[in-house]
Amino acid sequence: MKRKLIIILAALALVTLFTTQVFAKEMTVEGRLQKTVEPGGWVIAAGNQKYLILNSQRFQNEKWFAEGNEVESSGETKPDVMTTYMEGTPFEARTMRPLAQGGAGAGVLVGLTKVSVTGDSIVHAQPDTAILTVSVVTQGRNALEAQQDNANRSDAVVKALKSAAGAGAEVKTSGYNLQPIRAYKEGQPPTITGYEARNSVTVTMSDLTRVGTVIDATAQAGSNDIAGISFTLRKDRPARDQALTEATREALSKAQVIATALAGRLVRIVEVQEEGVQPPRPIYADQFQMKTMSAAPTPIEVGTLDITSRVQLVAEIEVGPR
Repeated sequence: MKRKLIIILAALALVTLFTTQVFAKEMTVEGRLQKTVEPGGWVIAAGNQKYLILNSQRFQNEKWFAEGNEVESSGETKPDVMTTYMEGTPFEARTMRPLAQGGAGAGVLVGLTKVSVTGDSIVHAQPDTAILTVSVVTQGRNALEAQQDNANRSDAVVKALKSAAGAGAEVKTSGYNLQPIRAYKEGQPPTITGYEARNSVTVTMSDLTRVGTVIDATAQAGSNDIAGISFTLRKDRPARDQALTEATREALSKAQVIATALAGRLVRIVEVQEEGVQPPRPIYADQFQMKTMSAAPTPIEVGTLDITSRVQLVAEIEVGPR
């Protein structure tokens, strides 16, 4: 019985030795160093294959042993070794050295670093829309008198406005107000001396060359107050895209400059975040009282709108020796 047991154990030992010799493999691995989920674990990533370095502590004091650096290692795979997460083929490295970049005489990589940069841009665009609000203000001894006078003059103003602005303009009533006019004397309650009616009409137009003509036509028709003129950009998508493109290019250029200054190279863009595109702010003209007659056409200078954009970019840089 004892002899049988000895024979069985010897056979098992031979099988184990044979299995190890069959599946253990001496090889040379080239790839990039990466940390793993294993406590203190490192792998060599070679394409789609990962090799878990079982004796990484042997090389961790080397300056070139850093995440992202490319190395060449000779050793033996250990298929019979079991690890906690089994992230990659177990590999016992006998030798390991860094791979030089760019051929003979090139330095050893220090490692990968990330930089965060921002890019800003301002695009100047011509407005394509004008918004003009004109008002008819009338006064009367009573509310009916002020209202009727205002209605007659407002009708004439709207007709003149539509004619001067052209067929593509949008005309709408933007406000109407009828209120008493009060007189105040010291020591006495206020008294109503009359009424004031205000009818405001807003026109939105794309033909900016007609703005001065519209102001003159409405003044001649009876409007006597202008609440404001603004110029804006309805079709702002091309300008917004241009601003975003220029901001992104500026951020990328900054990352490339930093990489060059560090004697490295830009490896990849890790993250890009648009911090915002500031839409064009309307250009406002000062409020003024309109004249009932204008000897010369009213000059209108449109100007340009500013569209701003900011992009934040995170880049990964492969840094060379210093």
